[in-house]
Amino acid sequence: MATTMTKEKSKSAPTGQPEIKTGALSRKPGDLASFFGRAPFWSLRDEMDHLLTRFSDDWNSGWLTQGFEASLDLSETNDKIEVHLDVPGIKPEEIDVEVSGNQLRITGERKEEQEEKGKTFHRVERRSGSFTRTVTLPCDVKEDAIEACCDNGVLTISLPKAEAVKSHKVTVKPKAK
Repeated sequence: MATTMTKEKSKSAPTGQPEIKTGALSRKPGDLASFFGRAPFWSLRDEMDHLLTRFSDDWNSGWLTQGFEASLDLSETNDKIEVHLDVPGIKPEEIDVEVSGNQLRITGERKEEQEEKGKTFHRVERRSGSFTRTVTLPCDVKEDAIEACCDNGVLTISLPKAEAVKSHKVTVKPKAK
């Protein structure tokens, strides 16, 4: 938030000194605001806004994190657990899926595109690098029956539940007389 200041002649200033206008407020020379160039708390607020915006931009651009975070959905039916993971631009052979006990670990890497000569980039937002997602599964699964496929940038993992954890419906019968 940049605030501009203009000096104008004030009709109400008895000394004929210019009045400093900052946003909607006006200050006379000699006020605390003119000492700082603008209201000191506004200055502090502007600096904090700038710092937080810069921190947020740096966080989103990968300064504090490497790679990118792949979005994940986990759902469950009576027979299986299903995971959908967004992996746009990643080839299926560049994705590893491992299950150990009730832990599902998915790793992959999006390769950085090579810079082309003669091309000037004005904005680069598509992130590259590796990712790892580890998810605790809600129950045990049949590790030898897990299937994974990738279509249109979405990885789908089907994890059949182990027999011991599947729910079984019990029919309630009337008591025999």
